Amino acid sequence: MIRSFAVIVALTFSTIVIAAEAVSPTITAAVAEPTRPDADKARDALRKPAEVLAFAGVKPGMTIAEMAPGGGYYTRLLAKAVGPKGKVYALVSAAQAARPGGLDGVNAVVAANPNVTIVTIDYPALSLPEKVDLVWTTENYHDFHNGPTANIAVLDKAVFDALKPGGIFYVEDHSAAPGAGLDATSSLHRMDEAIAKSELTAAGFKIDAEGDVLHNAEDNKTAKNSEAGHYVTDRFMLRAKRS
Repeated sequence: MIRSFAVIVALTFSTIVIAAEAVSPTITAAVAEPTRPDADKARDALRKPAEVLAFAGVKPGMTIAEMAPGGGYYTRLLAKAVGPKGKVYALVSAAQAARPGGLDGVNAVVAANPNVTIVTIDYPALSLPEKVDLVWTTENYHDFHNGPTANIAVLDKAVFDALKPGGIFYVEDHSAAPGAGLDATSSLHRMDEAIAKSELTAAGFKIDAEGDVLHNAEDNKTAKNSEAGHYVTDRFMLRAKRS
């Protein structure tokens, strides 16, 4: 069930607020699109895409870069929500592009949505055809810390530079226990929210808002996210803004 919210609660961390936005008719229509795969629709109850898109500020006509789109669950929704005057760049790694069948899901989205373009990149480098309104990543921010070439400071700054002034970096990830540190990114595939905030602000972002619609107080944060259940983990939502 799609819910509309107008509650904004001030927090003590800088200018962060907990915010949940009203769901627009455009987003409602994107989620209700009859051509969405049944497998995608089956995830909606746990992923709450209408509320998530609304919180991130997705609107018709926007240009969005989605990092690590996976099988295209959100790519398809973003394409419909920005409409024919908007654009979505699906940013895939060279490793994913080279993997047999690795782009099958995203390619299916591209075939049905001419406003979606696949861009192959090597993290932490980030090069886009144009400045964008929104950079989007869901449940992947912790992964950007791992691997021999990982450099989150360089990546976050590259995202900052890729955004138009006032643009948003939407970061959603599996929550680690407070104080878990960066080891959790590889051992549990979770992210310490406080560290994520510090990294984003170090890159020049202002933490504009955080959302609570995906919080789950019963999540065992000492378990790997896959053991907990991929879409039942406690997940944080950050809206980081470029000034």
